[in-house]
Amino acid sequence: MVGRSRKNIGNLAARRRRTIWIAVSAGVLVVVIAIGAVLVILKPWTEEFRHGGLTVSAPPAPVKPFPQVVAAPPTATSPSARGLSAALAKVAAAPDLGAFSASVTDADTRTVLWSVDPDKPMVPASTAKVLTTAAALLMLPPDHRLTTRVVTGADPGELVLVGGGDPTLTAQADGKGYYPNGPRLADLVSQIRASGRKFDTVTVDTSAYAGPTAPAGWDPADIAGGSWAPIESVMIDGGRLDPLVEYSPRTPTPALDAGRRLAVELGLDPTKVRVDKAPAQSTELAHVQSPPLRDRLRDMMVHSDDVLAEAIAREIAAAGGGEASFAGAATATGTALAAAGFDTTGLTLLDASGLSTDDRVPPRLLDRILAEAAGPQSGVATTSASNTSAPSSPLAPLLDYLPVAGATGSLADRFTAKDHAAAGWVRAKTGTLSVSSALAGYVLDSDGRVLTFALMSNDRPPEASRPALDAIAATLRDCGCS
Repeated sequence: MVGRSRKNIGNLAARRRRTIWIAVSAGVLVVVIAIGAVLVILKPWTEEFRHGGLTVSAPPAPVKPFPQVVAAPPTATSPSARGLSAALAKVAAAPDLGAFSASVTDADTRTVLWSVDPDKPMVPASTAKVLTTAAALLMLPPDHRLTTRVVTGADPGELVLVGGGDPTLTAQADGKGYYPNGPRLADLVSQIRASGRKFDTVTVDTSAYAGPTAPAGWDPADIAGGSWAPIESVMIDGGRLDPLVEYSPRTPTPALDAGRRLAVELGLDPTKVRVDKAPAQSTELAHVQSPPLRDRLRDMMVHSDDVLAEAIAREIAAAGGGEASFAGAATATGTALAAAGFDTTGLTLLDASGLSTDDRVPPRLLDRILAEAAGPQSGVATTSASNTSAPSSPLAPLLDYLPVAGATGSLADRFTAKDHAAAGWVRAKTGTLSVSSALAGYVLDSDGRVLTFALMSNDRPPEASRPALDAIAATLRDCGCS
């Protein structure tokens, strides 16, 4: 009995183990089936699963690109003066334009098709940079560069940072400052150290520029606001305190700050830096060069950079043998334009950037410059040797420096409404002050004709006048008006 009981107990235990095994196996099978079902549903091996459950379409068939940018056809029909006047009548009568003056020209024939008080001197704001660019193209070669030097000082332990008028120098460790391809302070430091000489003091020579560092009509509050820094012959990243931000607050002492940064990089005391002129007999220790003029003009126009404009204007003055000052630059710009055959009657410039509310420019002059740049041939005279054999106008590069409506620079946030007719077609220099808005550039109209224009509004806040100016430019794009 005892033996049989033990055997029965053993059989019972075996049956129990089989039951448990069967139950476990069934459970595992259920889990496996469930996982399989989940996998079938989710399909983690697919692109859809890896992209959050979104359906991934098949890649499109390759598309062969075709060039879309072509020259305006020479046979395109020109708008008639009557047709253009009729098209512009309503938008040009907008009260938000305030005191309004304008000129529109057929670039191919240089015929003025429509105008409103075109000879009236207006506050140009930054459209004054069109004049600065034109004068630079007339007076200077496109590869012209400025040099920043370091030389020995009067005392054995002194070195002098000599400004040559370049505001694009950068102290960024990677060399990538605000201005593309700007020269590096680090290269000056390397050259100084390679000389093997020891120094204990840094001096800054700003004598390349003369006169005041700001003209009448500039608001000192705009230094902290980021529009400008005092115009001195050496500065780092245009005097920006944050070198990578366009409207960063600026320093009120850009030349001294450049010298102080050089001292820090050399391990010298920045508090000893002062402004003084380099001795006549000195030895060059280091130098770096600015980007070529063509690049600086592009950056000045696209981003409406006031400091760059003033520096370039002083290059123009120096090329003409004048004083590198606000007055000298303004005189040199007007002289260069007049010598090229432009009527400068009504032109008053206190600066090159258009920041001064005392500047005055008639729209006729802006429009004529743009028409000469856009026209098929040119009678414009130039004193730049590199431009004498150019088959087209020496002013033609000006067109490429203009911002694109709804896309680049100071026009990036304008003409942006969906399906805006002028987006991508209008290229123009903007101008904005509290008392002035202006737009000067060109557009290809719906018939394929190039029209240049200068539209200037005074005595209205820019938030009101700018949309009104944009409406006129958009009408020019839409208008065949023949």
